[in-house]
Amino acid sequence: MRQAGTYSGILSGGISGRTGPHSLPLARIKKIMKKSGDDVKMISGEAPIVFSKACELFIEELTVRSWLVTLKGKRRTLHKEDVAAAIISTDIFDFLVSLVSNSNGGYEAPDINGEEMVVENR
Repeated sequence: MRQAGTYSGILSGGISGRTGPHSLPLARIKKIMKKSGDDVKMISGEAPIVFSKACELFIEELTVRSWLVTLKGKRRTLHKEDVAAAIISTDIFDFLVSLVSNSNGGYEAPDINGEEMVVENR
């Protein structure tokens, strides 16, 4: 008799009409995927699940790095400036720098190592 695999429970029905233990609505992810291009006609059932997990990991990483900036500022409330500072001081978030730069062309962000850095608007 065949036994269930490690990830077989991921596709079982979850709470509130979502599939599996996901925080993000799979139907909305699928809708965004379909709007990504005219050549996207069909999406397999597993693709939104993978994208959901990837989004959860991305949000978690950005939140943790933003929280470190908040703690460096000796505060306990996360502000949008903390998120911007985390984006600017982390190389893997360089694709977001143009979204968080302020109007005068740069943003001063404390580095996680304690050094301050100014990033010019790219």
